[in-house]
Amino acid sequence: MPLSVLLVHNNFPGQFGFLAEALRARGDWVAAIAQDGAAGVPGVPIMRWGLKRGTTKGIFEPAVRAEADFLRGRAAARAAEALKAKGFAPDVIVGHPGWGETLFLGEIFPAARRIEYAEFYYRSRGGDVGFDPEFAKETVDELCRVHAKNASMLLALTEADAIVAPSRFQASMLPERLARDAQVIHEGVDLAAIRPDPAARFALPDGRILDRTRPFVTFVNRRFEPLRGAHVFFRALPDFLAAVPEAEVVLIGSAEGKGYGTPPPEGRTWRDIFWAEIADRVDPRRVHFVGHLPHGRMLDAIRAAAAHVYLTYPFVASWSLFEAMAVEALVIGSATAPVEEVVEHGRNGLLVDFFDRAGLAEAMAAACRRPADFAPLRRAARETVAARYDRARIGVRPWLDLIDAVAGQGPRP
Repeated sequence: MPLSVLLVHNNFPGQFGFLAEALRARGDWVAAIAQDGAAGVPGVPIMRWGLKRGTTKGIFEPAVRAEADFLRGRAAARAAEALKAKGFAPDVIVGHPGWGETLFLGEIFPAARRIEYAEFYYRSRGGDVGFDPEFAKETVDELCRVHAKNASMLLALTEADAIVAPSRFQASMLPERLARDAQVIHEGVDLAAIRPDPAARFALPDGRILDRTRPFVTFVNRRFEPLRGAHVFFRALPDFLAAVPEAEVVLIGSAEGKGYGTPPPEGRTWRDIFWAEIADRVDPRRVHFVGHLPHGRMLDAIRAAAAHVYLTYPFVASWSLFEAMAVEALVIGSATAPVEEVVEHGRNGLLVDFFDRAGLAEAMAAACRRPADFAPLRRAARETVAARYDRARIGVRPWLDLIDAVAGQGPRP
């Protein structure tokens, strides 16, 4: 029997695009709620919400996030009321509670069962906060602020009929009683579309073409911020470029906008700060800041590179890590929990201590000097993704089975 499923995500589709398509493909009715400007999915009706007011000026600092989440939750509830007025009544709501949108949906659709997507539960200790002494701000006020960020998320999770976390690491960040019941379902990688190509080529802004005949490394970082190891990567470049005089570097991302971690000083960007540290020790003609790229061009750069560097605090692992492995890149990753869950040193990639910039420089140099030595690791990287993160086998079926179980239906063939 077809189900009615409501997908709720601030930036829909977010992690739910493939799920929307899978639900529609099997004949379910699907609708979505998202903020103004969300891209949406063709064929999925979407009700967008916007805020009529901002947070209260001068409010107690740890309460700012909770008030913002409540405001977004009420706005999303108004969007749900509009859907209800059109006759849509979901059997199951699948939502991302990170911005508060799912908080009040039970008041609009009290009969609906709810699955909450636990992307990241904030910890004042044991996660990204305090991990890097250079940027840590472990005052009591800061620790309280971080802990308070969970207030609305915890309310949503405790009222859920099921909780999904995309990785074992992310599930482990939840309070123990919630972690025990959380199901780990990664959204997976579309391996049919994201494939290796040893003949891939990448055009630089100056028109030059990079491919595997000239060694280069890639680094993808949305905001070149410390949480994603930008400072460690930049500081490793002088030694790396000196060790391999023919090597180049391609940095993909933007210096502007808000990142996930500590913001830079007012009026500056992390990219400019970290570049200023090394600018007089490297040849700028060998370091290419190419900005944000279309997805296909980004993957071509990673395919053609001698290595792809991925560093992160203990935080959510980026899609780029999984996609790099899927295209048989040699991943040089940080030995932090989210990366270690996927990359095994010497088998399907290389791991270095997050803070070891000398070790990172040596690993990049080895990848450029002896590419043939690492061919087995490249192949094993894709094999890992195929075995554990193939969306067609690992991502879709568990989600559909969970939705059916929560709705009270047995799994469909």
